[in-house]
Amino acid sequence: MEVATRLTWMQEKKLQNYFGEKQFSLLYKASVHGFSTDRLLQICSNQGPTLTVIYSEDQIVGAYMQKDYGEGNYLIAVFVFQETTITECKVGPFKLPMLFDKNVDGNLEVSIHLKDKTMYFNKNAMEKLGLSQIYISFQDCEVFRCEDLLDERKMSGLTELKESLLCAIRNYIPYGGLVHKVRILLLGPVGAGKSSFFNSVRSIFRGHVTNQALVGSDPTGTSEKYRTYFIKDGKDNNTLPFILCDTMGLSEKEGLDMDDIPYILEGHFPDKYQFNSLKLRPKGIGNHTVCPLLKDRIHCVAFVFSANSVGQLSHEMVEKIKRIRRELIKSDVVHVVLLTHVDTLDLITKGDLIDVYKCVPVKLQLEAVHRKLGFPLSDIFVVSNYTSEWELEPVIDVLILSALKEMLRAADDFLENFPLEKTEIRRKK
Repeated sequence: MEVATRLTWMQEKKLQNYFGEKQFSLLYKASVHGFSTDRLLQICSNQGPTLTVIYSEDQIVGAYMQKDYGEGNYLIAVFVFQETTITECKVGPFKLPMLFDKNVDGNLEVSIHLKDKTMYFNKNAMEKLGLSQIYISFQDCEVFRCEDLLDERKMSGLTELKESLLCAIRNYIPYGGLVHKVRILLLGPVGAGKSSFFNSVRSIFRGHVTNQALVGSDPTGTSEKYRTYFIKDGKDNNTLPFILCDTMGLSEKEGLDMDDIPYILEGHFPDKYQFNSLKLRPKGIGNHTVCPLLKDRIHCVAFVFSANSVGQLSHEMVEKIKRIRRELIKSDVVHVVLLTHVDTLDLITKGDLIDVYKCVPVKLQLEAVHRKLGFPLSDIFVVSNYTSEWELEPVIDVLILSALKEMLRAADDFLENFPLEKTEIRRKK
């Protein structure tokens, strides 16, 4: 039977971040393994750094130990966790087993007496921790092994996964060989991170952080042209089998016009097409592509939303996005969602990005997208763009490459379902 902690996700996350971005593994739970110091030491010895958590009726107290039980005398961080505040004081130095006995010679500051279910403090420790009495009665005690979220083993695994994804994308061949490169259109509100996503993809394949697409803070957006970006692989300088297409950002009154969507999907707009308000868009006039081929079409659409603002989308914006989705469905274009800026959500750290879909704040944002816009949860992918980093980070690369791989699969779904007679016509032309 799996033993579960009494900590809520939020409590555990705050403690993990407070003690240096740690991952907790529950080793000992008194209510399951017994209120015995000998049993605790038997289970928890030789486990490295540990966190002991004591549950009283109205608060959480505990101790963080940076070294293994029995490794000599050293200071221990004792803390009180009330609501969202953690108060800490150092006690010791003394041997760790002395923390779990009362009236042991040399430890007169703090002690946990499991048999009596009582934790004792001297007056000095009590005042530093803001406690009102020298002892606390408790109902349970848990001990966790503490490991770095991004330790050497996990970093090695991330690097291997990144190389596997790079290989899969480099060797990708669009379905049936119908086109040489698939086109992925990025759509989203102003500031959602479309251009940053392109720059991040380019950085990964170049092997260093770089910028090509303009990223800015202008509330009206920075893209007034339709752009198609080829990505060169730094490994052999060949272009990769996909093209990322960028447009003006979506907004309630300005930005990309709904009338432009069908023309973009059908491939009528060339690179650097200048959007304007005159709405003169008949085929064959100006710089439109008269008879676009299958290779000119959009094969997949990725809606890009910021995790910080998707829940605050206006009614007008929601309706606009739903109208675009109806147009995509009518055109049989498969579409997915990229949720950006998740690394800026409260309590989320780089280490959390390893298993980001299990993080409560991220889950809440995914559900918000599903509830507000109707996208299936399985079609929403979390990414973290390169915005202020100087060096590439495998954990960010894996999220971006994983999302990109799913977009290529979506493009294959479009190509596979594309009417055969239209494919033949395009080939003949």
